Amino acid sequence: MLPSSNRDFDIRSEFKNFCLILCGILSAGMGLKGFLLSSHFIDGGVTGISMLLTHIFGIPLSLLIVLLNLPFIFMGFRYVGKLFAIKSALAIVGLSLCIVFVTYPDVTADKMLTAIFGGVFIGLGIGLAMRGGAVLDGTEVAAVLVSKIYPLVKVSDVILMLNIVIFCTAAFFLGVDVALYSILTYFSASKMIDFLLHGIEQYTGVTIVSRLSEQIRVAITEKLGRGVTIYQGKRGFGKRGDNLEIDIIFTVVTRLEIPALRKEVKSIDPDAFLIQQSIDDTDGGMVKRRALH
Repeated sequence: MLPSSNRDFDIRSEFKNFCLILCGILSAGMGLKGFLLSSHFIDGGVTGISMLLTHIFGIPLSLLIVLLNLPFIFMGFRYVGKLFAIKSALAIVGLSLCIVFVTYPDVTADKMLTAIFGGVFIGLGIGLAMRGGAVLDGTEVAAVLVSKIYPLVKVSDVILMLNIVIFCTAAFFLGVDVALYSILTYFSASKMIDFLLHGIEQYTGVTIVSRLSEQIRVAITEKLGRGVTIYQGKRGFGKRGDNLEIDIIFTVVTRLEIPALRKEVKSIDPDAFLIQQSIDDTDGGMVKRRALH
């Protein structure tokens, strides 16, 4: 048995996830019914395939969203986990019910605004659901599994190839204009998902090599309020290298804090060597947890 505090924490955490998924469903429903469906625009992924089949054959979108996502839910159950599969199944069924029963206004007839903001609301919905530990579209699950089977193929490559097929098919059946607007919708949704998951405070790992590592460590921890990791290295400067031991500093900051960090380091050692690398997310330490945007 877990202590009561841990159980309460889990309950609060899952309630937060439930609220995120519910908001994601309502947002995606707004993108679909409030913008895209009336203009016959589509999105990418499984949702896009469902919308395309709806426009071509007249099959209810709510039914197709559930049926086409079923194989990916089973994949998620087998390869990701039971809880993920249950959450995703409930989220997808919830989106289907939202399309049937929730009434949304037809916001605008302007095609450009429809494409952009339809994508924004769908991307917001997918991103919120992912924050809650579920997916509203099974494409991501399939792409991850394919990349594991074929290591040379990236997840982004699988998604891109699938969407190329979807939009080419849309151009054939729905017209080139609709396909082009749909591509704009897809990019709007993708950017919204990236913004929601990574935020404006996307983290950056910075490695600093300097002979004045102790002064730099103090400046980072005391002036910038960030934690550092120090590991031993050897200098290799020159033709033969001097092989002198040196402390190498590694720290994680948001990209908004990089200018202040660089200024601080260069003021201490103008010859310091800095290496920056993108980091998707962090947990613990002295790094602030990224808030929802």
